[in-house]
Formats: sequence, C-alpha cells, structure tokens
Amino acid sequence: MGDRVADPRGEGLRERKRRETLARITDAGMSLFIAKGYEGTTIEEIAEKAGISRRTFFYYFKSKDEILLSLQAGVGDMLVEAVRGAPPDGGPLDTVREAVLAVCALIPAADMIEIDRLMRASPAVQARKQASYVEQENALFGALKERWPAAERETGLRLVAMMAVGAMRLATETFNREGGRRPIGTVFGSVFDALECEMSDRRL
Repeated sequence: MGDRVADPRGEGLRERKRRETLARITDAGMSLFIAKGYEGTTIEEIAEKAGISRRTFFYYFKSKDEILLSLQAGVGDMLVEAVRGAPPDGGPLDTVREAVLAVCALIPAADMIEIDRLMRASPAVQARKQASYVEQENALFGALKERWPAAERETGLRLVAMMAVGAMRLATETFNREGGRRPIGTVFGSVFDALECEMSDRRL
C-alpha cells in the first residue's frame, strides 16, 4: 500500500523533468528544422540532439509533425489562460482581443515567421494545422463560457470564439506575407478593428 501513496514532491519533480525533456526535444527539433529543413531532419537526429533515445521521443511525440503542431497548441493554451486572467469589466470580444495582443507580445516576430515557414513546408502539417483551428475555437469558447456562463449567451460566445480565431488566422497570414514589416500587435489590432467595424455596421 505504501507504494500507492503519492508523494507531492515526487510528482512535482517528475512533472518538472517531463517539461524540461519536452522543451529539450522541441528546441532540438526546431534547430534542426531550421538548419537542415523539415523534410531533411529525421527523428533519430532530433532524439540524438535532445540526448534521448528514439523510444523516448515517441513517449512525448507521435511524429516530428507534432513538434510543430505543439507550438501552435501552446499558443492556444496561452490564449485561454489570458482570457481567464483578464479583468472582469470587458465584453467577450474586447477580452479576446486583449488576450491575443498579450500573447503576441510574448512571441518574438522572427519565431512566428520561421514557424509559419516550416509549417508550410509540410502538406501533412498544413492539413493538421487547419484542423487544429477548430480545437482552438472550442478551447476559447470554453474559457469564455467560464466568464459568461448564462445559457442564453452560449450562441453569441461561440460566434465570438469562431470570429476571433478567424481574425487571428488572417492576422497571422498577413504578418507572415509582409515578412514582419509591421509589428504583430499592429497587424492583429487592425484586423480586430476591421472585425468590430463590420459587426457594428447597421447595414449588415
């Protein structure tokens, strides 16, 4: 029975080591993708650079595609946390807008451009990236529901989540197409301004 009693300190240490290994694999993969190209990098090379076995790699990732996709998922997680921690006085769309700008401020522009370039290099990653937008919408909707739980607001909040993710996609595409000429916060702000303008247009 003693073996079944969890030691919180031990669990904390294991979790910390897991996060460190995950970060090491991700960093190794990204550096190799940049140096050798996505298709030119093997799982064996990533594992060797990260100081782990090939078998351990598959404990963390099912494929090298998932290294890139995990970066996008990480942005989604950051966005959800930003919505949860936002001041209580804003409306849903304003809350999402401020959360997006806060998250963007944490990601170097050069990293965003490089990640997008690598994702575009793999058709398989691109296909799965499109599917991940639905996951982001659902996660964002869940965070909004926590703040505004009234049942009658559910449809509106789902629409906000869908439009916000769409705005983020458009802003990211614009930013990468421009090669980072404008700050990412400026691009995101202009896209959300356009969205809010159209939503307030009585002709629609």
